[in-house]
Amino acid sequence: MILTVTPNPSLDRTYEIPALDRGAVLRATADRIDPGGKGVNVSRAVAAAGHRTLAVLPLGGPAGAALAGLLGAEGIEVAGVQVAGQTRSNISVVEPDGTLTKINATGPELTPEESGALLRRVGERSAGVDWIACCGSLPRGLAPEWYAELVARTHRVGARIALDTSGPSLVAALRERPDVVKPNAEELAQAVGRPLATLGDAVKAAEELRARGARAVLASLGADGQLLVDEGGVHYGSAPVAAVRSNVGAGDASLAGFLTAGGTGPAALAAAVAHGAAAVQLPGSLMPTPADLETAAVTLTRDVPLDRLLTEPMP
Repeated sequence: MILTVTPNPSLDRTYEIPALDRGAVLRATADRIDPGGKGVNVSRAVAAAGHRTLAVLPLGGPAGAALAGLLGAEGIEVAGVQVAGQTRSNISVVEPDGTLTKINATGPELTPEESGALLRRVGERSAGVDWIACCGSLPRGLAPEWYAELVARTHRVGARIALDTSGPSLVAALRERPDVVKPNAEELAQAVGRPLATLGDAVKAAEELRARGARAVLASLGADGQLLVDEGGVHYGSAPVAAVRSNVGAGDASLAGFLTAGGTGPAALAAAVAHGAAAVQLPGSLMPTPADLETAAVTLTRDVPLDRLLTEPMP
């Protein structure tokens, strides 16, 4: 069982268009609406892989009701906390070459009572879970230390926790020693306060996060593959991608693959890479099923080419 926590979920509508032409009337070639939010996507990927999952999240207004309905239709159990504000709706526009333009709404502001109710709901439902994955940005009303408190509570009940967030909330949570943190390249550069130009830079940044408290770092580097830095050393994985259709939720699919494969070691990294590569070849934020995975195409190595330049250096 993997429990996910998404403090700021959304309804995500994705449009595929021939080209993004500002000021023009554009006609979509395809569109879809999906449950959104990083933790929600992790639950969707876990469910698509045939594993049990429970999604804990605040729900507000008609959009919140629609979100819960969509998750239920995917076989995901929802433990919602009703809030006064409206669950947000996001828009993604995807061009044929995979270029993604996103418009993300701010989302509701949670009251102290709603914040406490969300923490309590996690505690009420955490018995017997293998992993708790808390993911995404914090909504207005939640202090940066909110995730740190959740990590501390999770460890007190004996569960393992994976954290996928950025900025002050990631930095604050490191002191509570999350079992896994999953930054992308930009978030990794932000966390250490310096640019990343090579794979070696990314490895050093991940090692710094471990020195500051993270027990393991799973770093998604986009087209440059993924890194796992833990007590067993440094492992690097990559996989070929025929064509990128949408990268919405690809990092979340990677985290789901990592956790469902045990959440530790090279085999889990291989699963993460396979899930991420499959996800970017699917429309919208559709999550891969086992039939979409090409685990045999994943290349793993401990001999990381440290001087190799990143495709997109992170400022």
